[in-house]
Amino acid sequence: MFGALFIMQDKDLNEYRPSSSSTSKHISCSHNLCDSGQSCQSPKQSCPYVIDYITENTSSSGLLIQDVLHLSSGCENSSNCTIQAPVILGCGMKQSGGYLSGVAPDGLFGLGLGEISVLSSLAKEELVQNSFSLCFNEDGSGRIFFGDEGPASQQTTSFVPLDGKYETYIVGVEACCIENSCLKQTSFKALIDSGTSFTYLPEEAYENIVIEFDKRLNTTSAVSFKGYPWKYCYKISADAMPKVPSVTLLFPLNNSFVVHDPVFPIYGDQGLAGFCFAILPADGDIGILGQNYMTGYRMVFDRDNLKLGWSHANCQDLSNEKKMPLTPAKETPPNPLPADEQQSASGGHAVAPAVAGRAPSKPSAATPCFIPSRFYSIRLPHLLLLALCLVSSCV
Repeated sequence: MFGALFIMQDKDLNEYRPSSSSTSKHISCSHNLCDSGQSCQSPKQSCPYVIDYITENTSSSGLLIQDVLHLSSGCENSSNCTIQAPVILGCGMKQSGGYLSGVAPDGLFGLGLGEISVLSSLAKEELVQNSFSLCFNEDGSGRIFFGDEGPASQQTTSFVPLDGKYETYIVGVEACCIENSCLKQTSFKALIDSGTSFTYLPEEAYENIVIEFDKRLNTTSAVSFKGYPWKYCYKISADAMPKVPSVTLLFPLNNSFVVHDPVFPIYGDQGLAGFCFAILPADGDIGILGQNYMTGYRMVFDRDNLKLGWSHANCQDLSNEKKMPLTPAKETPPNPLPADEQQSASGGHAVAPAVAGRAPSKPSAATPCFIPSRFYSIRLPHLLLLALCLVSSCV
């Protein structure tokens, strides 16, 4: 077991070619992770995959391949700080929909709960604890920490099953509060989705929340901005920026999530022209807590305990933390490190941040609305968190 903090280097990624990789291997139809084995003519045939996404006419199909994911850290003794982790990826041979317009040019990184996802593979090899965290800064940068279970001081809530199964990251919101007013009929289930740029709420909760927000804002300058999807938008004058009401989500056991910035600024030729309350109505009864509501937080997805954790964080500070022993002894030391110096990863160690080399030039295929021109450097589309493998274009 390695006891170091691992980093995926920031690189401009090229198209993946199995023929150019000396470590690539085809996954056969007889492999235990080949779900499409029944469609194969021979057990030795390469395992096919087909993924259809929520976005209309968007899909990927191809073959499953095993290759090596290289993880390294900035520690002094590099020979002891490098691992080669075997992972399974979907090598896309036919793409449709959003893929053809530039979505995910470097592929999708699989962080789902399925056995075939990248994190599942890393945890199975005991390279990391079966948990990861995401962190998004206000400046648009982001970090992924593999194996991170978060600080002891974080708030948590349990994931809830969908149709009796834990297949993705869904939580139950008990109520929404605008300032000190916690509203009735604002409970709902929501998918935690880093790749949907904004937040969607079921219709009833949405209406109750936006009406209360509008009332609390105490301004009559509601407008619509062309090209933006939100209904509740407001102009501002050069000398008067109204106080934006706070938005808080309540979870069981009195855990609360205060949204760092619930509005989206609108800029014109003369600078800041106004802002919009950046939530939208969802199509169904399950909402989506998107990227804008995660800003300023370290969001921890604890897959072993099926819990979501969150704590205020500056992503850059997290990435600059001193390396700490992340493979603890069987007995907890009497004086553990303070929460801001410790990533609790019992039985494993963390893999420190992966910073994406390129942001997509087009919106996520899963986001059926306007996407801002500034993208987070880590893009994890809605379809990614549901995906079971890493999908890339295959030549």
